[in-house]
Amino acid sequence: METASTQKPQRGLYIIGIFKLVKGTMLLVAALGVLHFLHRDVRHTVEHLINVMRVDPDNKYVAALLAKVGLVDDRHLKELSGLAAIYAGLFLTEGTGLLLRKRWAEYLTVIATASFIPLEIYEIHRHCSLTRVSFFLGNIAILIYLIFILRKKE
Repeated sequence: METASTQKPQRGLYIIGIFKLVKGTMLLVAALGVLHFLHRDVRHTVEHLINVMRVDPDNKYVAALLAKVGLVDDRHLKELSGLAAIYAGLFLTEGTGLLLRKRWAEYLTVIATASFIPLEIYEIHRHCSLTRVSFFLGNIAILIYLIFILRKKE
């Protein structure tokens, strides 16, 4: 019979596991979506989308987007898709392991989450935004929670 003290950590691990599965699924969809643009004029496709959405093409953000998209070639698309697929695999593995209550998944999640912290600090330093700070704080909270759970089990 589960007590309240064992049920609460399992609920937290369950929530983190679901979050990881959602993130992994979204990244996998993005990786496959990027492949759709192989051998196509990405800039032309984005321009068409902007026209369909009736967005002002003279908008500075649209102009910046079009400038960056114009530099994308098939090699960049393959690299982006591959990187997204690798991260998707990691997140799906973490999420599945956490939902199955595997101890190795807890350690994997701690290691993977901790490994992103220096990059997140760099990105916040480079350009601070509410979104970046929120993701950083969320990952710190997950990391602290998982370390607490792991230490409690020892």
